[in-house]
Amino acid sequence: MEREGERPVNTSGIRPVKIVFLIHNVYGIGGTIRTTLNLAAALADRHQVEIVSMLRHRERPRFEIDPRVTVVPLVDIRAGSDDTADPMFTEPATVFPAAEKRYRQYSRLTDRRAEDYLRRCRAEVIIGTRPGLNVYLARFGPSRAVRIAQEHLTHDSHVKKLRAELARHYAGLDAVVTTTEADAAVYRARMPLPGVRVLAVPNSVPEPAVPPSDGTARIIAGAGRLVRGKRFDLLIEAFADVAAKYPDWVLRVYGGGPDRERLQRLIDDRGLGGQATLMGARSPIETEFAQASIVVSASDAESFGMTLVEAMRCGVPVVSTDCPLGPAEIIRHGVDGLLVPVDDGEALTAAMLGLITDDSARRRMGEEARVSARRFDPAPIARTYEELFTALVAGRRARRRGALWHTRLRPALRGALRR
Repeated sequence: MEREGERPVNTSGIRPVKIVFLIHNVYGIGGTIRTTLNLAAALADRHQVEIVSMLRHRERPRFEIDPRVTVVPLVDIRAGSDDTADPMFTEPATVFPAAEKRYRQYSRLTDRRAEDYLRRCRAEVIIGTRPGLNVYLARFGPSRAVRIAQEHLTHDSHVKKLRAELARHYAGLDAVVTTTEADAAVYRARMPLPGVRVLAVPNSVPEPAVPPSDGTARIIAGAGRLVRGKRFDLLIEAFADVAAKYPDWVLRVYGGGPDRERLQRLIDDRGLGGQATLMGARSPIETEFAQASIVVSASDAESFGMTLVEAMRCGVPVVSTDCPLGPAEIIRHGVDGLLVPVDDGEALTAAMLGLITDDSARRRMGEEARVSARRFDPAPIARTYEELFTALVAGRRARRRGALWHTRLRPALRGALRR
């Protein structure tokens, strides 16, 4: 155990419990990590919270972690660690699903450590945060605990083979939580799970520690992993038309990833070297968003859209593709941001130009965005989870009473009546 959390102070009347989150690698950077840490900190106000990181690749996490939250790494993949010398470290995982995108990062050692931890776990609530970890939870998690599968990806982003495997394992859990109502509806329609509650709870984003944008800086920002699905190439192409008309505006793209070299070549080919810059990863990203006047997302698909909410909390209007499944549940078109069709560079350019040329609309949308984004504050999201925990426990008790009636009381009553 790496760090002991402080005992939470409970003033709400809610019974404190131990809550465990299973996460791929809390030492990295990503939306699932950010939202898990946000929720964990909010729940730590009333509960004992532990984050179990399957992998550990560096000494300290990139994101700040609430000191009340305990971090437990299971497999140390740093060069020279004892775990990398374990023979099981090089053997393929047999429990973690082979069709899961992270499969190559897992091993028999990860399988073994996850099983050992979960078999001994005394938590009342255990929450998995990606499909493979939810399989661990279903296979090894104690049946006395409330077991919840979070889906930070989407149903349709999983290949058919993985969906079939998840259906078998999710059937034994208490709940599946998606980040959008649209995705929850897809799960209900395409992965029937009798007796398992399927619902949507959005990701949480705290109020930033920086002053909001005043909307005057001639900066457009984008952020995310530099991969093809995020369509930063489309954003750069659309910005090229903006830069031709307004050369005093600049584009800053934050993030790292395998597409960096291709995107840099595109910037160079379009002659945008002085106006479009790949800034690298930044944490916290709100510090950068607060310096911008517009944030743009050109993604082909989003399971939620953390950067959209983070920008809105900074008082910045967002231009986003109306892609499945998150943006339309976050942005109110024309009120606190703009939605444009997927893969439509001309619409993206027009939306940016509209905000650039209308200072009052840009500032009005920025203020509306800041107000609207308060619904993603961690406190109400944490209360929603607490209500879910309570409902799931109550449901279990009702099912046990029903089982007792059918297996013991009802036959006994029939026997008494026959006598």
